[in-house]
Amino acid sequence: MANKKIDKAKGRAKEAAGAVSGNKRLKNEGRADQAKGSAKNAVDKVADTLTGSRKH
Repeated sequence: MANKKIDKAKGRAKEAAGAVSGNKRLKNEGRADQAKGSAKNAVDKVADTLTGSRKH
């Protein structure tokens, strides 16, 4: 659970740093990290639905 939150936070920080500095590569890396965190979250939700378990 922590990994997806870390990915999203790291992505937000990279994207902000890239925006401030004008570094497009860093900004895009940030967006990719955020997407990775979101994808992990979606996979977890599907797995929970299929197994009938829910994490709180």
